Amino acid sequence: MEDLDLIIETVKQEMDSAMKHLDHAFQKIRAGRASTTMVQDVMVEYYGALTPINQVANVSVPDAMTISIQPWDRTAVNAIEKAIINSNLGFAPSNNGDNIILNVPPLTEERRRDLAKQAKAEGEQTKVTLRNARQEGMKELKKLEGISEDIIKDTEASIQELTDKYVRSVDEHVKVKEADIMKV
Repeated sequence: MEDLDLIIETVKQEMDSAMKHLDHAFQKIRAGRASTTMVQDVMVEYYGALTPINQVANVSVPDAMTISIQPWDRTAVNAIEKAIINSNLGFAPSNNGDNIILNVPPLTEERRRDLAKQAKAEGEQTKVTLRNARQEGMKELKKLEGISEDIIKDTEASIQELTDKYVRSVDEHVKVKEADIMKV
């Protein structure tokens, strides 16, 4: 019985991990408002090492359409500007010598649709991961010996219920994100 609980717990952990990944992916898909998460993955070459932008500068959002990046070391301004340009985020940084301002342009209807498609694709990828976790759990169940068929069937049903619950959660997340993206 301990083996059964372990299998279910492992499947649940993998599914939780897939949901965390989906949330992280959704943070990167902008919905028309400036956010510090838009630049969180930018790596700046700082004294010869690639360093996350938030470790070399203060990143803030003074208003809904602007991201302000203020380096702690003024010599890093050009390196940060170069990293933003090379990151293909679609922003044109303006550098005044002390800090960098990114103006977040309003989204066009076409760009909103593209972002909604991207959100859907992330959701579908997460569902694949959930189904793979279910499949792994089912394989592990089949390997167990000395357990009655009824108990195995009940455990399979529990894993399927868990999968269905997570798939519904993904659908809900995607729906909310799409609504957020399409809202003007």
